[in-house]
Amino acid sequence: MDLGTNTFHLLIAEGTVNDYHEIVHRHEAVKLGEGGINKGFILPEAFERGMNTMQQFQEQIKANKVQQVRAIATSALRSASNGIDFINEVKAKTGINIEIINGEQEADFIYEGVKISGCLSAQNSLIMDIGGGSVEFILGNADNIIWKQSFEIGAARLMDLYHRTDPIPPASIEALNLYLEDSLPKLFNAVNAHQVDTLIGSSGAFETFAEVIETEKGHTFDLKTTKTFIFDEDELLIQTNKFVQSTHLQRAANKGIIPVRVDMIVAASLVTRFIMHKLAIHKVLMCTNSLKEGVLAGMLD
Repeated sequence: MDLGTNTFHLLIAEGTVNDYHEIVHRHEAVKLGEGGINKGFILPEAFERGMNTMQQFQEQIKANKVQQVRAIATSALRSASNGIDFINEVKAKTGINIEIINGEQEADFIYEGVKISGCLSAQNSLIMDIGGGSVEFILGNADNIIWKQSFEIGAARLMDLYHRTDPIPPASIEALNLYLEDSLPKLFNAVNAHQVDTLIGSSGAFETFAEVIETEKGHTFDLKTTKTFIFDEDELLIQTNKFVQSTHLQRAANKGIIPVRVDMIVAASLVTRFIMHKLAIHKVLMCTNSLKEGVLAGMLD
């Protein structure tokens, strides 16, 4: 289980690390950080949604006779003052032990998940995973990680700070970009010291970018069968720009955007565009694998 700021994921699988079969793959829009992400507190409604989802996950685990269980919590539970209360209540009601991991461990799992997808090469890539609470950047290749860091600049945090009216005003976009400029010098230095060939967007918003681009062309797009996707740079920039300029109603009417991402996709688009422009990266790839697949790789290995 990957217990994120916006979404709780359950992945049940069997097999080997290089040949596994997914039995259950669920994601629930818990929105654990809603209303309290930058205050460091899980609000009662979000707390209850999270608890209900964990009880549903436990039923699935029991029904499928799962022999090995790991539940990994990231930014929202890491930074919430009542995160331990949530963990204790989940343990009491379901028997599931939740592990809170730090940003470095999160980056390691994301790298391992992307690595088993086969999309890394001998050339250096920058992996970016835009979560609700944090964004992980991993600089590496098929052999190893060169540099990694987690930054508390996730889409839910940025939305809470800058996206308060819709469409997002130009002044807010400028403020958000300045905030990223101030927050990410360590990333800029790391990339400047190593030649980066490709930006790999790990799951999340990048799945939405790919799905909307393809469905608007009239193509079928299935994330169950499409594990990687190479973007056309111009198409990606045009699509992210459309998201930034859109209203909530326009985004909500788009079938390619799952409900939990209807508003978050604006901040995610702005982060993606900022990174592409700032680091002058022109080749962008989507990989559906992320943290949960990285945790699974360790369990199956």
